[in-house]
Amino acid sequence: MQHLSDSYPQAKKIIVVEDNLNTHQTSSFYDQLPADQARALAARFEFHYTPKGASWLNMIEIEFSALSKQCLKRRIPTKQILEQEIKAIIKERNDKGITINWQFSIQSARTKLNHKYAAVNTANLKFKQT
Repeated sequence: MQHLSDSYPQAKKIIVVEDNLNTHQTSSFYDQLPADQARALAARFEFHYTPKGASWLNMIEIEFSALSKQCLKRRIPTKQILEQEIKAIIKERNDKGITINWQFSIQSARTKLNHKYAAVNTANLKFKQT
């Protein structure tokens, strides 16, 4: 996180999406750094956590892992080259027909996650299963 913070010195807030692993909290900053540094670092970040029961997110992690292994484990000098390489990898995976067997339907999502939808927006109560 220190490296990420240093990489974007102009950013007022860095938004990070991650799973609920116990080390993915600002309290970990205090375990590793002096309190003043930990507090300054924690103030730079806004964390959004994936749902604990969202095993379907593993499929997304699989895709990011493939990207990382093929492209992101080395320094890429420009954003333009990064975009070109990512598009090439996605095209290659699509051309090869690499798929993930998605087993979570929209109806399943609405049934399982309806209480989350309603908490965000009460208009979603109309999807409530009885």
